[in-house]
Amino acid sequence: MMAKFDKESAYRTFRGPLLKISFGLLVLFSLYQLVSSYFFTVPPQIHRPIHLAFGLGLIYLLYPARSKSDKTKIGIGGILLSIVAFLIPLYWVYDYDGLVLRTGRYTELDLIIGGIGILLVIEAARRVVGWPITIIASLFLLYSYLGPYMPGFLEHSGKDLDRIIGHSFFTLEGIFGTPIYVSSTFIFLFILFGAFLEKTGVGQYFNDLALVIAGRRIGGPAKVAVFSSALQGTISGSSVANVVTSGSFTIPMMKRLGYRNEFAGAVEASASTGGQIMPPIMGAAAFLMAEFLGMNYWDVAKAAALPAILFFAGVWIMVHLEAKRLGLRGLPKEEVPDKWEVLKKIYLLLPIFVIIGVLAAGYSAERAAIIGIISTVVVGAFRRETRMSIRDIMEALASGARMALGVVAATACAGIIVGTVTLTGIGLKLANGLIDLSGGILILTLFFTMIASLILGMGTPTTANYIITSTIAAPALIQMNVPDLSAHMFTFYFGIVADITPPVCLAAFAASGIAKSKPIMTGVESTRLSIAAFMAPYIFVLSPALLLINTTWYGALLVMITSLIGMIGVGAGLIGYWMSPLNPLERIISVIGGVLAIVPGGTTDLIGFALLAATFGISIYKSRKNKSLPLQA
Repeated sequence: MMAKFDKESAYRTFRGPLLKISFGLLVLFSLYQLVSSYFFTVPPQIHRPIHLAFGLGLIYLLYPARSKSDKTKIGIGGILLSIVAFLIPLYWVYDYDGLVLRTGRYTELDLIIGGIGILLVIEAARRVVGWPITIIASLFLLYSYLGPYMPGFLEHSGKDLDRIIGHSFFTLEGIFGTPIYVSSTFIFLFILFGAFLEKTGVGQYFNDLALVIAGRRIGGPAKVAVFSSALQGTISGSSVANVVTSGSFTIPMMKRLGYRNEFAGAVEASASTGGQIMPPIMGAAAFLMAEFLGMNYWDVAKAAALPAILFFAGVWIMVHLEAKRLGLRGLPKEEVPDKWEVLKKIYLLLPIFVIIGVLAAGYSAERAAIIGIISTVVVGAFRRETRMSIRDIMEALASGARMALGVVAATACAGIIVGTVTLTGIGLKLANGLIDLSGGILILTLFFTMIASLILGMGTPTTANYIITSTIAAPALIQMNVPDLSAHMFTFYFGIVADITPPVCLAAFAASGIAKSKPIMTGVESTRLSIAAFMAPYIFVLSPALLLINTTWYGALLVMITSLIGMIGVGAGLIGYWMSPLNPLERIISVIGGVLAIVPGGTTDLIGFALLAATFGISIYKSRKNKSLPLQA
């Protein structure tokens, strides 16, 4: 299932000597990252190429060119290509002094090496990440070269091949720019932290804890899916991985309880996608966002907290109302783990709180990740079943490095896009084009930016998704005087929900494979359930208090409460149930009232509350009236 919908999981599984070699290289990659992060500082022009060398070499070793190829063996040509992919970035290390001295005046050998390097990065991204980012990066390279032939505002003077290759491969603005910098520091270490947590069994513990907290409530399995996916999102960087990990047991439970196939798949897809906006990691995009905005990482994580809560509350509300509408109950007692046995293992969550505490104390994200990894090993030693042996530690190191390969490919390829933006100024041109299209009206600019982000985010993993959307779409909002953080969060959110928005909706497709449902209908249902993810970005642009921008906790809390009340109204209208079934007119009034309550402003809040109070009152009246009717024969 993972390999079918998530290209990062479609890797080779060797036997014999190749297994030992690939395992050793993965462990070596992780050890290099740990040592270089903690014990000594490597210059960025050396560290980033070494990081990319490991990444490219391992990608060409572990990922075949065709998804249907035999994944148990590799030919001599594949091995040679892997070696070449490993050596090409190390040209930076080999001729570092020469490259620095002749910046802008590259030799023929430099340009050949750089050209091969660019092609290797693009092909690596295709193998691990997929076609969308590969196509976008290729189009951006073509745009750099074909500038004079571009129509309208996209026209520019054009750059020759030497300039394009030099800028993309031999500066810190292209492949070796900010994205790969973040990958080679924060992201890798946090992925490694997640691998260590998984090795202690925390993934299964998330599911058990969710079952204890929500399993016996109304619509229990669906609420378990929401809760466990929120927890999984704290350590996972993939919506599809979240779906397959927790959905393999929550979706069958939901179906057994009485949920429709499409709804069961949609709940898991929505909640798993929401995990990507869940602090502290946010699918690794939080580190990129902090770097792009020049902000402290902890400030980004704090700002993202309230919108994430609003999203999961929205899904929870709709799941609850659907269960009430269908008359579904929770799981029987025998299907829920023993509460006290689960609580005995609550210590497994300590590493997550350790990381949050270290970050809140002002330490760097790198230091926090390393302390988190150490604390995971220490905490795992508390009980025999979670204790990590040397073999377990080695497997966690290898697993972390393998999971990071997709991020290495995505950030390196995204660096080509970012480099083209700085080389040609296309970011500003696209921003001006969006503003012209909207006539300078903010709400229309937001709408067109939303559409652009949804399209750009289709089939793209979280890190690359954010880089692309923030580079191409966010500048339009910033030009409209939207705060930088709000603009980046806006594009990030809509790039993420592309995972559940038809026609691509990879997370929904993965969920439908488990639920045996219709993929597109599962995507439509996911979009309906995730209405909070479509509304929250508009809220924190129109009222930045939700992101804690220029506000007090009281102001942010007020926005949060009114938005939650509004979400209840919107959820009731979309589901068609409150305290009793709603007729079409009541559903429309409920949705309108909910939207008005969500829209920032005292007047809209009051009108929205009035409409919701009226709908709620009618619903209670109908509920009591139905209970008082005599039973029919």
